[in-house]
Amino acid sequence: MTTTQQPGGIPLPADERLARELLDGLAEAVLTTDGTGRVTLVNAMAAELIPEIDAGTELAGCSVAALARAVANGADRFDADHHGRRLRGVRRQLAGSRWAWYVRDVTEEHARADALLAERSRTAFLAQAGSRLALALHRDQVLLATTTLAVPYLADVAVALPRPTVPAEPHPRWIRYADGEPAPITGLASPALTSSVPGLAEALAGDRAEPGPWPDAPLTDLADLLPPEFGLPGMVLVSPLLSASGSAGALLLIRRSGRAGFDPRDVELAREFAARAGAALATADLHGEQAHLARVLQTSLLPPELPVVPGVSMAGGYRAAGDSLRIGGDFYEVFPHPRGALFALGDVCGKGVGAAVLTGRVRQSLQTLRLVEQRPLELIQLLNQALFDAPDAARRNQFTTLLLGSLDRGPAGLDVRIAGGGHPAPLLVTADGTVTPVPVGGMPVGALTAARFAETRVHLDPGDLLLAYTDGVTEARGPRDAAMFGEARLRATLASAAGQPPAALIDRVLRAVDDWLGGQAHDDIAMLAVGASASA
Repeated sequence: MTTTQQPGGIPLPADERLARELLDGLAEAVLTTDGTGRVTLVNAMAAELIPEIDAGTELAGCSVAALARAVANGADRFDADHHGRRLRGVRRQLAGSRWAWYVRDVTEEHARADALLAERSRTAFLAQAGSRLALALHRDQVLLATTTLAVPYLADVAVALPRPTVPAEPHPRWIRYADGEPAPITGLASPALTSSVPGLAEALAGDRAEPGPWPDAPLTDLADLLPPEFGLPGMVLVSPLLSASGSAGALLLIRRSGRAGFDPRDVELAREFAARAGAALATADLHGEQAHLARVLQTSLLPPELPVVPGVSMAGGYRAAGDSLRIGGDFYEVFPHPRGALFALGDVCGKGVGAAVLTGRVRQSLQTLRLVEQRPLELIQLLNQALFDAPDAARRNQFTTLLLGSLDRGPAGLDVRIAGGGHPAPLLVTADGTVTPVPVGGMPVGALTAARFAETRVHLDPGDLLLAYTDGVTEARGPRDAAMFGEARLRATLASAAGQPPAALIDRVLRAVDDWLGGQAHDDIAMLAVGASASA
């Protein structure tokens, strides 16, 4: 037996049978070549992976194109798809100008890498879709986002068919976006659409249908949903836009005939996307209903247009707290009568819808009670009793501060009687710029059944103005150290506007408060300025 030396000087046996057994036991394919580039050895794995190559084959001209190019170019590695497998080879130089190629089957490794990339892509798509759908608060925005997000990642054409929101609409309107179109377009679905598109009726009912090739039949009704020259679809997937209350519509994902169909992972991703779109659509519908209710409530609670009262000039100012629903707990009202008018300005305890509801109750009670009582002090007492007579009076812990006054025309100006219910004192602004509070006092209305109220009187000469306001004016906080606007600044602002008509005075105060706020959020604000007009 001949031997060779291994590192360290220990001899290795030169046994060809043993060498062959060792090579054939490797999980890698091994090819060796001589100095001319011809194959001299092929192990068992090489014979399995690359059966076209055997001893004597010239590698530079072998049938594995990627390997042949690597040999011809002197490259040390290659990647190739061969017989449905992914092969990766590296070259090592041996003694005597010989070479060895080690080739591995990396099909599963490559598939795992592709699957990981695909999963990351799906996750990124769902994250982007979730973000955009979460920001869409209106129905049309959700449908627009749904169709544009799906193309081209999920399909070449996406069509959303939401259920009609108005019972009078028998057929849904659709919105379509196709790859290459500048913007989505809309249309009205034909009566036969649900029966002509397989799976659509089931999706609208909330059932899930499996994707399938489009039947070999004329396009008929589906043609209306497709771009011109699109041709016959290759694959159509219909998914319900599911919400907590059932199906909110259907989403059609359409691929061209030359594109691969929907594999199980595509179907799973499309279902998840459609479910998120359905939830967003249901949220948008709920938001729309709430916005409609808020608009109705807002319309009933916004201060009315002030009436024309002979001998009286007046103006009002109103700002709800800095939110999207312009409803709040501050209010003012003016009720004309033959001698002049009654006015009310109040601030309901609390914020939001609860305060708005109590505001409506107070205003409606005043509308009714003024028909039987027009003296301010007696009227405010009746209002307090009416609030406690409400069925839920024991359950609510709400009250309102209130100024309730009467304006009576006199030979030289206005005689004003003011009843107070725990509200900030109104300010008298004379023509010469003097600003004086008119103390009233009293307890809040609706707080105690035995509440005590106060009344005071003041005369307004021509040129004088009386300003009633809520604490949203004086308690407005600026961006610097959160200091309040305060009564001192309010008085200074009024003094600078002395001699101006009520509307100009209100505008001056609102601008001063806005400047002080510097864009910060604020509480409800209501103001009412009254004075004797020149014709008084």
